[in-house]
Amino acid sequence: MDIAIKIFLILHFIGLAGIIGSWLAVIKEPRVVAGMLHGAILQVVTGLALVGLNEANDADLNHMKIGIKLVVAIAILVVAVVGMKKEKQAPGTTATLAHVAGGLGILNVIIAVAW
Repeated sequence: MDIAIKIFLILHFIGLAGIIGSWLAVIKEPRVVAGMLHGAILQVVTGLALVGLNEANDADLNHMKIGIKLVVAIAILVVAVVGMKKEKQAPGTTATLAHVAGGLGILNVIIAVAW
């Protein structure tokens, strides 16, 4: 069980890197890119898997923290989906959405570390 948790945690960090890294990569000309969307999907899926695995492993979890992080992760996912659709229709018009996704990604890191 510990190996599975570690694998999903690594994938969770990779998803985080996809969100924030994609944002930083296009920060001079901000727009929503596929890396943000893929990172957001990976974050939500692996986060839910981590909660399930840790619950099965009888870990003591802070459900309030998990719930707030889930809401933030879903918000990032929604912003990325909407941004990708808008980017296909009118390229270069998703700067605000890109900043929202990147900022929410950083917020999720702050919640994870500081709480």
